[in-house]
Amino acid sequence: MKFAAVTQQLAGLGSDKWTLHNAAQKRIAAGEKVINLTIGEPDVATPDALIEAACEAMRAGRTGYSNGQGEARLLAALSERYTERLGRPIGPERFMCLPGTQTALYLVLHTLCETGTEVIIGDPMYATYEGLIRSSGATPVPVTLRPENGFKIQASDIESSITPRTRVIFLNTPHNPTGAILQQDDLSAIGEVAKKHDLWILSDEVYGDLTHDHRAFTSALADPAYEERTIAAASISKSHAAPGFRSGWITGPAHFIERALPLSETMLFGSQPFIADMTAQAVAEPPILAREMAARMANRARIVRDTLDNQANLHVSLPEAGMFALIDIRAISMDSLDFALKLLETANVAVMPGASFGEALEGWLRLALNASDADTIEACTRIRAFAEEQST
Repeated sequence: MKFAAVTQQLAGLGSDKWTLHNAAQKRIAAGEKVINLTIGEPDVATPDALIEAACEAMRAGRTGYSNGQGEARLLAALSERYTERLGRPIGPERFMCLPGTQTALYLVLHTLCETGTEVIIGDPMYATYEGLIRSSGATPVPVTLRPENGFKIQASDIESSITPRTRVIFLNTPHNPTGAILQQDDLSAIGEVAKKHDLWILSDEVYGDLTHDHRAFTSALADPAYEERTIAAASISKSHAAPGFRSGWITGPAHFIERALPLSETMLFGSQPFIADMTAQAVAEPPILAREMAARMANRARIVRDTLDNQANLHVSLPEAGMFALIDIRAISMDSLDFALKLLETANVAVMPGASFGEALEGWLRLALNASDADTIEACTRIRAFAEEQST
């Protein structure tokens, strides 16, 4: 029996990235008390008001088919939100609604890329990005994000990686796993490179409302000089603690939306109207829940730093946004999966190995900031004790 070539291209890029998380889940299912700091889940349940909005919409009969672009109410709410944030009109024709950011990114890359093209992407990167790129037939071209630059991708590094096959510059800001935020100067420099070489910019901005300590977030769409080549993706999964509802969107030039629409309709032909109604309510309100989560996660990041930084040959990289902190274990081990598996086995603490996010993060660990303060302190205490044992 034969399979499509894409199945081989994606071999090892799916659940294999989550080996540590899956091992932790098995232990938890077996009744073991594991402190699980692997996944970027919100630290609160989906708000009752949003659940009730979805239920009311279902009771009102909003359970039929939708259309490929999105429900009118949600498109209007997104238009108002981005118009206010960017300070210029962003019409509803410039949006498309999809089931979560993952699906949105898949659609964008399949609209822009094909076999023989290349996508420039920062390394480290979120664990699914390589698979998303390869599924389109394109080849990822990693650009190292260096700690000395705050893990922020440099326009000069992007430009030196461009070839005649380059089609897209793929950004993630705020960044997962590093928590770095690209500022306007960074984005303008990248925009100039994209303009010079006639490239698209794709920006995953799902953590945009989760900045720490009142830091500002700047969208890749902020500068109108580059808006005709820029597409941004986001969702309510993180900001509104609603990952299971799978509700996201893309924002881009109207001509891109027009070209992407037939592909979207071929994939799924519309999301659920009752979820669209819930999402419209969510995006129309101030991001109060996201700000509260961000404040708690910033505090936990400081707990991680205060407990582990410069202790037992460990160093902590403090995030500017998002749900994770990074721990540098290079002085102890350059095999992050082995280190993380042993940590799980001996200390019942589960963290993600840096290797799951690219070669540049080998020798690091990613620690989620969504456990309680007490569990975060206990996890860090166990990590420090384990690191001390490994260092002797």
